[in-house]
Amino acid sequence: MTLNILFFTITISKREMSAEEIRHEEMVNKLLEENKCRQAMLRQF
Repeated sequence: MTLNILFFTITISKREMSAEEIRHEEMVNKLLEENKCRQAMLRQF
């Protein structure tokens, strides 16, 4: 009888974002927020 066991170690580390990636993320969030506000205003009418 043969018993084969595999062990896996998974390490998850937080990814560092560059300054350009941070600026891009902020711009995307700003545009999304503006679109949400615009949609909310259109629904009022």
